[in-house]
Amino acid sequence: MDDSGIKKQNWDVKETELFLEILKELDMKKCLDGRKVRNNKLFKVAHRRMTAAGYHRSVDQLKFRWKLLKSAYYKCKREPHSPAATKIQGWWRYEKTMVAIMESRHSLVGAGVNSDRNDEVTEDSDGESSMLRWPQPCLDNTTQNLDLIIKMDPEMGTQLKIGFIGAGNMAYGIAKGILSGNVLPVNVRVSAPSSRNLERFQELGIVVTHSNIEVVCGSDVVFVAVKPHLVPLVLNEVSQHITDRHTVVSVAAGVTLTTLEELLPENSVVIRLMPNLPCMVQEGALLFARGRNAKLEDAALLRSLLHHCGLVEEGPETWIDIHTGLSGSGVAFVYLFAEALAEGAVKMGMPNALAQSIASQTVLGAGRLLRDSGKHPAQLRSEVCTPGGTTIYGLHALEQGGMRATTMSAVESATERARELGRKSVPGGRN
Repeated sequence: MDDSGIKKQNWDVKETELFLEILKELDMKKCLDGRKVRNNKLFKVAHRRMTAAGYHRSVDQLKFRWKLLKSAYYKCKREPHSPAATKIQGWWRYEKTMVAIMESRHSLVGAGVNSDRNDEVTEDSDGESSMLRWPQPCLDNTTQNLDLIIKMDPEMGTQLKIGFIGAGNMAYGIAKGILSGNVLPVNVRVSAPSSRNLERFQELGIVVTHSNIEVVCGSDVVFVAVKPHLVPLVLNEVSQHITDRHTVVSVAAGVTLTTLEELLPENSVVIRLMPNLPCMVQEGALLFARGRNAKLEDAALLRSLLHHCGLVEEGPETWIDIHTGLSGSGVAFVYLFAEALAEGAVKMGMPNALAQSIASQTVLGAGRLLRDSGKHPAQLRSEVCTPGGTTIYGLHALEQGGMRATTMSAVESATERARELGRKSVPGGRN
């Protein structure tokens, strides 16, 4: 490896901070022997995560960077009071993490981090040999986007803690989808005031409780899945336990991001999500909008968790209430249409059970063809119609009944109701 060539490619401060957080997550006590970086697998995993975060370094460059950071650590260890113990740019920003990595019981560099140091751009290296021990996880809160980038890695999914406040159908459907990925049932918690809906979560291996605070304290991502009018009460209860490591995802219809952020601590990461009932069979349509503190990494994490639930899309918050009317309430509109289809067949002499079965399969098949073909509904509809055939006669009857206008009005009414719920959910104050 040509170290001199690697040294020419300077690292920025954020890149180094991310790199150290990744190494900390990967339990380096099993992998290092002094300045010799022996575990190639570890640095390959770190390389993959750095690349996912948008930083393109080779494995050898990552190894060299670690050797350089260790050298700076040893300089500080030898000369703790030196105003320029190292020439690494931004060292004062890395020092705490390096101490956390290198030491398990007590500080060797000195208490605190001196942010007044005049760091220079030039970097050098001089390693020392030592057996390194890995400490318990650092209690300091790290930058949220670093945590999320780490959690997005498939191998980290098994460590991610998920919580649900509320045990209704939406929570159940989302939980089933999440468990289809890499999240383990033992790392999921659900709370509800009664045991009525908790049994089905227990059957999935999920931990259940009656304590909302227990869910929050034991989770990284918290889904608030209660009825809209209960959101202020629930968030006031758990607000003091929300920290920088949490991502709060609300699935309450009509409750705005502004309302959620007012109920939670300042700088909380909040996402508003609107799923629909077919999430229970992993065929849902989910739309989410990010709050002012949620980053692209938060959106990527949510997508990675929910992609087994169905279609997951992001958009502005103004679309959420429309999505509620279109897809949330729209599911019931489709059920009504399927029921009417079956009743029409019964009227014409078909047994009820058979009519319902064929109607449900017709709706399912039509939906899949519409989704997978990429064609406009009008194009598919025209392909079914033949001149003077049965379908055009049936469509004429539907148009005479005003089906198109009535359906549009139904979506409009449901959307306006969602907006009304949002206005009613604005809190009067925080406890």
